[in-house]
Amino acid sequence: MERRQHRVGILVFDGMKMLDLSGPAEVFSEANRFGAGYRLSIVSVGGKAVRSSIGVQVPAGADALDAPAFDTLLVVGGDALPTSPVDPDLAAAAADLAPRAGRVASICTGAFVLGAAGLLDGRRATTHWQHTALLARRHPGARVEPDAIFVRDGTTYTSAGVTAGIDLALALVEDDHGPDLTRDVARSLVVYMQRAGGQSQFSASLQGPAPQTPVLRLVQDAVQADPTADHSLEALATRVRVSPRHLTRMFRAELGTTPMKYVELIRFDLAKALLDAGHNATEAAALSGFPSYESLRRAFARHLGLSPTRYRQRFATTRADGARGPRP
Repeated sequence: MERRQHRVGILVFDGMKMLDLSGPAEVFSEANRFGAGYRLSIVSVGGKAVRSSIGVQVPAGADALDAPAFDTLLVVGGDALPTSPVDPDLAAAAADLAPRAGRVASICTGAFVLGAAGLLDGRRATTHWQHTALLARRHPGARVEPDAIFVRDGTTYTSAGVTAGIDLALALVEDDHGPDLTRDVARSLVVYMQRAGGQSQFSASLQGPAPQTPVLRLVQDAVQADPTADHSLEALATRVRVSPRHLTRMFRAELGTTPMKYVELIRFDLAKALLDAGHNATEAAALSGFPSYESLRRAFARHLGLSPTRYRQRFATTRADGARGPRP
């Protein structure tokens, strides 16, 4: 018996991120080689061809407002979405297509399109780690999860930055066809069926502007200049001539953290860089200021959900000599 086709509509627009389209599309196409029945359609406002982030024109098969109902609607992202108002016509197209779709998913900053269409209100969601705070401010009705690779809330899915669209597409295939077929797809594409850890493993831990308080800037400069020095709470407070309690209050008020958590994040970022550069986990612990490998391992477990050794195996290099790492 011929398998029923599953109609996947992909909503695109000028400036869209090319990998947001091609990554999930390749997953669905590869799944068809193993017996799935996905039929992909690209739609845009007015049915016009759009220009992608790499300058390649992508033709659309139909006007989004005239498109048939899809089993799955994917909304791609683009670099301008977090910094500019979403085109009202694009938001209207998403709002029109979504109620007629079996499920709706956004890739990366495509979550801003879903938000503008009112599709994230009361739902859990995520987007690229650089823009999760902005998504939460722009759409306070959404519950944004900043570290998730992708989030499912009912029939609405949102994913993190660019390649997370591949993770999401694999999850959708697994929902439709189970783990065996999906495992075949992941192996064929040479990707992990499910990544360990959240998207913070790909981000710098310390983002945002420099502290406004001079005392905090002095602490920040001291820790970043020599992460291996004595940066206990008492030592930091003595260095800037305030009490430990007052220093902790200033950190919480301006940076939303404690001095000791801040020191750990500085050391954690340095340890990741050392692992990326080829140092082993014991060396990375010593050179970044952690008192022992075990303390480094606990920090990695808290922030990434995997060990330093596992991180090094997966992310330290893309050179051919790293090809002996774990297989999907």
